[in-house]
Amino acid sequence: MLTQSIAGSRRLMARVTTATGLAASLTLAATGTAQPAAAQSGTAQSAAREFPAPNRPISRIVAPRWIDEVDRDAFGEAEKVMDILNIRAGQRVADIGAGDGYYVRHLSERVGARGLVYGQDIEPRYLAMLRERVADAKWTNVEVIAGTPGDPALPAASIDVALMIHMYHEISDPYALLYRLATAFRAGGRLAILDQDAPTDRHGTPPRLLICELGAVGYSRVRRDDMPDGAYVITFRAPDAGTRPRDAADVRARVAAANCRP
Repeated sequence: MLTQSIAGSRRLMARVTTATGLAASLTLAATGTAQPAAAQSGTAQSAAREFPAPNRPISRIVAPRWIDEVDRDAFGEAEKVMDILNIRAGQRVADIGAGDGYYVRHLSERVGARGLVYGQDIEPRYLAMLRERVADAKWTNVEVIAGTPGDPALPAASIDVALMIHMYHEISDPYALLYRLATAFRAGGRLAILDQDAPTDRHGTPPRLLICELGAVGYSRVRRDDMPDGAYVITFRAPDAGTRPRDAADVRARVAAANCRP
């Protein structure tokens, strides 16, 4: 039943994307010829160029959500992920690439009034949708953050856990983003990435490649959990001051040594 529900959900996503005028983007993504959609400011571009580019294709950002929320709720995706991470009341959590706020909704409920959720994205249209949803729902424990492809723009030492849900393959400057994200974690912070085991130009990331890329920036694998639809969640320990690269030059050296390839 889960498999049937998920297959139906993927068809629903295609309809949602078409309805929002993004069918052309889906076509480009399917052919593997698409490039990242988000535009950067001149400052962000200069900063990102200090860091190495990934040695792989990048998928285009095509929609503010992965599949229909009703279907995701039906097979309990968000609850499973939050349980894996032991997310609980009072914690501070960031949803990187939050889109229109599916995980933000669940995280807000889970961390409660004493906790805080950062809903972060880089797409202006998605950020506007998320702000409207947060205001309408009166989620008082949610802050919306506008980042760039190379900087999540989170406050220093502000989060216990960060999530990247079905979007790592869309990050055009992953090494820059991961390097800057590291400073946002509190002691013992964790990053969880949920993705499909598929090529990066087919909206997935092979687990071996993911572990290599994050390891090059100091993130250490904690565990892997497989989801019912064939996706996976890999949890990483965020680097501390002793394991985090010193600067962009150190990142370049580590990435060159790791030689991460699909």
